[in-house]
Amino acid sequence: MKAAIHPKYFDSTITCACGAVYKVGSSLEKIDIELCSACHPFFTGKQKILDTARRVEKFTAKDSKKTGTIKTAKDKAAERAARATAKAAKKANSDTSIKSVSR
Repeated sequence: MKAAIHPKYFDSTITCACGAVYKVGSSLEKIDIELCSACHPFFTGKQKILDTARRVEKFTAKDSKKTGTIKTAKDKAAERAARATAKAAKKANSDTSIKSVSR
């Protein structure tokens, strides 16, 4: 190895915010982390929801509204037919000839 080009190697400690301490080898003497395998929800199986903008409550409220208004295929077909007849009536009532346009 060439001298003076490699970083120093330490027996460093990794300290998590939860208090867990790990001994590893690294080029840094001390490493502070926020999550580790002892406190991360993926490894612990405990889910933490950080909801600062009330997104979860908004979603559940919106989702609960949808469950009460489930339409059947017959209801949807009736609504489509009603829209089609209204559109046809509007088209029949409108005069699109050039003579009807006022200048």
